Parts: sequence; structure tokens; C-alpha cells
Amino acid sequence: MAESVNGANNLEKGSIPGDSEGRFESEELSVEEKSGAEEEDLDSAAEVLRNYTGNDSKVVLSERTPSSSQKLLCSPIPEVVDDFLRNFLMKMGMNRTLDCFQTEWFEMLQKGTLKTEHVGFMPDIYMQNQLLEKDLKNVQRERDSYKQAAFQAGEITVKLQKERDFHRLQHKRVIHEKNKLIEDIQRLKKHYESYGPALKQLNEKYQTALRQKMLVSIDRNRVSSQVHSQDSTPCTAKARSLPGTRKFLKENELQNGRSPERGTKLSVNEVMSYDPARDPTKSATTKHPKDSEFPASTRVNPFLPQIKALSAQSTKISDFSMTKSIKAHTLAISCLALHPRKLLVASASDDHLWKLWGMPKGEMIMTGEGHTDWLSSCSFHPSGHFLATTSGDATVKIWDFAKSICVLTLEGHGHATWGCSFHSCGDFVASCSMDNTSKVWDLNSERCRYTLRGHVDSVNSISFVPFSNILLTCSADKTISLWDARTGLCAQTFYGHRHSCNHASFNTLGDMIASCDSYGIVKLWDVRTVSAISTVDTGPYPSNQVAFSPNGKVLAAASNDYEVKLMDVASSHVYSLLGHYDGVQSVIFDHKGEYLLSAAYDGEIFIWS
Repeated sequence: MAESVNGANNLEKGSIPGDSEGRFESEELSVEEKSGAEEEDLDSAAEVLRNYTGNDSKVVLSERTPSSSQKLLCSPIPEVVDDFLRNFLMKMGMNRTLDCFQTEWFEMLQKGTLKTEHVGFMPDIYMQNQLLEKDLKNVQRERDSYKQAAFQAGEITVKLQKERDFHRLQHKRVIHEKNKLIEDIQRLKKHYESYGPALKQLNEKYQTALRQKMLVSIDRNRVSSQVHSQDSTPCTAKARSLPGTRKFLKENELQNGRSPERGTKLSVNEVMSYDPARDPTKSATTKHPKDSEFPASTRVNPFLPQIKALSAQSTKISDFSMTKSIKAHTLAISCLALHPRKLLVASASDDHLWKLWGMPKGEMIMTGEGHTDWLSSCSFHPSGHFLATTSGDATVKIWDFAKSICVLTLEGHGHATWGCSFHSCGDFVASCSMDNTSKVWDLNSERCRYTLRGHVDSVNSISFVPFSNILLTCSADKTISLWDARTGLCAQTFYGHRHSCNHASFNTLGDMIASCDSYGIVKLWDVRTVSAISTVDTGPYPSNQVAFSPNGKVLAAASNDYEVKLMDVASSHVYSLLGHYDGVQSVIFDHKGEYLLSAAYDGEIFIWS
């Protein structure tokens, strides 16, 4: 306070009476004595000021002692501050500081430099600074949290933008594919609608042909009974005999003056003039001089002791490993077939070729070329000297290894042939086709003995049960059937698959069937009870072929997921063999079960041992 404006000059000019100094030094004054001394000091100071200022002091005193009305108008804050300082200094015993304050206060008051109305409220600066500092820290903390949140929001925004762009591209792709599918569906609808009149016309032709066949059959039976009653000569029977399939086709070509096309239908005139005696499917009633006889069905498998000896051996499915890889064909391999006695393997491929390989070294022995379309399967003759192949050109060809040529071509299927199998006697070969039928061909008379009708979709595989007259077929109609090859009739049908059945095979004993479908479901069937033993899901990729090991304890399945699935028949445990770089099409075991061969779409053959 003493160092405020004009403080030093005021201290030099002010005079303090001698009586007051002695009082300020006393420490034992009571409150009443202090108040009395203060009043005396004030009176003496006022007297000195009146003498010093003259007439001006009246004005100052009048201002110092305002009226009651003026007190109401003036702000009480300066008075309160003034009294607070005086009381505080008196309470603390700071009398000299109080004298200095009062001297300077009244000097400024007399000079008119003290503006009490501008004093206002006096805040606590220290406390205010603390509050401001605290607010500043809070604001800085909030700023840092906002910065962190803004940084995280920026990262999330960038991530969402990338996801948005990705989903936009996927959305555009899906829209493009959807539009393409819509166009394809519309085109297929138009294409399907165009078949309506043709299907109706073909159905009418078919009904007409059936009626005509029934009439002709009745007439034929009547004539036959008359001939037998008159003891007709052998010449008459020979005149009614049925020529071979190829001769029948050639005569039709000569009569019509054109070559028949695959998949074409006969006209109404042709149906009306059609001779049922030339129908290969009706050849059971007319015997050909070169027709072969089916062997007795009571034969015993001569390899049964060897099979029982192999069944005593234990086979671990996890012991197989790849030992050799052969680049056999340039295109996909559709089928592998094992020689009946030697370790020779035939392969059929989409490159229109079949090849003969020596195993396990993998040297190529022979190549056959003659089909005009992809090959679907191959099968060895029981003697091992011939090979049958099926193709997309709807034919079955018989190849002679000694002559290295095709010795017989069997024609009669309306669409691509999928599989073939030789009878154990060697005189018959069976084939299946996309035309929903299977055929039994007589190799001696070179004609179709029976056409097996019953499946309502493509027949995908066919095989003779070893040393019997039973045929096993599987179809895209999800069924498996057993047929009597001697009569061409279906003996039993197995139901259970929910998708197209791709392949079916017997075990070596002939009492169990394995089948696989287009969703990777593998089923084992008991032939005696006509029921499923077990079902194993190896999907969702299709299984293309199944094969039993010689001892019947292991089942191999060729899968489209680039793997060979090995299944333990007893426990249904599945083990996968990895190595192929494309879908596996075919699998076979060797005669002793020591080797497993697999072929894939990439034209490679893998040997597992």
C-alpha cells in the first residue's frame, strides 16, 4: 500500500503527532482506548487538513460526510473495502501501515485523485488463476481426446470407403452376372418353346409305332404258330432270322438313299414300313445262327481262394503315398482299366485316343486312334487280347492288340456311350448311354441282343458281376439297378441317392455294391438285403468313380476336389490322398492291392503304393 501512486511523497509530507507515536507502540491498550485514540487522531488529522487546504476542505468534508439521500445513491462497495482494510490492519496490530494507508488515502481524497466509484469488486486473483489453469487443463485434455477420436474416425472412414468400393465392385459383378443369367434363361425359354411342336410330333410318331408293333407282333405270333403246326422247313426259319446290326443299318441306308445321322428319328412312312423282325431289341424271339449262349448262372468264381487269402491281409489306408506321376494324355483322362492278369493299364481320354501302359514303370506300349469324339471308358476282354472303348460318337469299338486295329464297331445308341463291360465268358459286352438305355451286344453275331430300358435319365456306368449273368447299372435318375442279361429285365432297383449317381461297382465277392453321386455321397449296399449298409459324405464336390481293393476292405473314390478318398469299409473312416492339380476322374487297384492308380482332368496318372 505504501508503494502505490505518490506513496513516497505523501509519507514525506505527512506529519504524525508525537502523542500518537507513543500510543502505537503500546501493546496493552484495550479496544475502547484504541477507538478513542483513533478518534483523536482523526480529529487532529481533520484539523490539520482544514488548516492546510482552507476553503477547499469544506468541500472535501462535505463529500466525506454525505447526506442520507446521497448515501443511498452511492455504491457501498468502496466504503466496505475501506473499512475492511482499516479493520484488518487494526486487528493485526499493523498500526504504522494503518497510519501510512490513512495518510495516503486522505491526501488523495483531498486532492480529488481518489475515484471511489470506480473501485468495484476486488476478486481474488490467485484463486482465479488457479481456476483458469484448471479449466485450461480440462480443455487440453478434451482437445487430446477429440484428436484421438478424430484420428480413429479417420481410419474407420478410410476402411469403410475401401469396403464400400469393394462391395460396389461386387454389386456390379453380381448385377452383370444376373443380367447374363436372365438373358440365358430367356434364350433357353425360347429354345425350349421351339421344341414343343417337335416333341408333340415325335410323341405321335412314337404312339403310332407302338400300335404298329403290337399289330405286327400279333400277326407274327399267329403266323409262327401256323408254321410250327405245319412243320416248317429250316429254310423258313432261316428266312425269318435277324441279320447283324451293321447289316441292318446298311440296308436302311440303301433303302433311303442316304446315310443315317445320329439322333435322327424315323418318319411316319418309315415307321409304317418298319419290319419288327429287324429290331435288335426283339431279337430274343428270333435266333441268329451265330448267336452265343449265356453260360449257366450257377458258376463259382475260380479266383475265390485268392480273394479269401487277400482278405486275410490287413490294409492301412494311411500307408499309401505317391511314387510316380505320368503325363499320359494332353486332355482329361476319363477312365482307367486293368488287364485281367498282367500289370497293364489302359487309359481313355478326351483327346480321342486310348493308350496301353506298363506298370509300375509307366512305359507306353500301344496307342489306339479311331473314335471321332472323346472317349468315356474302356474295358479289357477276359482273355486280355481285346479292349472295348466307348465314346461321345455313340459307338462301341473292339480293338485287337495283336492286329493293332479296330476289329468291330457296334452302333445302335442314340447318344454318347458312357461305359462298357465284358462278360466273364468273353462273348458279350454291355454298354450304357446318355439315351437312357443299356445294351447287351453279342460279339459272335455282332448284334444287339437286348436293350435294357427302365432308367429315365442317362445311364452313367455299367458292369457285369464277376462270373454271373447279372448287370449293374447306375443312372442320373438317382437309382441303381440289377439286370438279368439273359432276358434284359430289371431284377432289382436300389433307392437312396438324392443326386445323380455317377458310378457303381461290385466288390470281388459280389455281395456288396459301392456307389457315388454328384454331391460326393458314397453309399455301400448289401445285395442280399437290398439295403444301404453305410453312407459317407465326401462332398460337396462330385465323386466320379469308386473301386474296391482286391480284399474288399478299402474303397477308393475319385473326387472333383483334386483328392483321392480312401475309405475303410468296416469303420467308414476316410483318408485323403493329395497330389493332383485337377479333378480326379478314375481310380483302380492292381490285382494284389499293392498299387492304386488315379487319373485326372489334367491328363496325368498317379501311382500310389
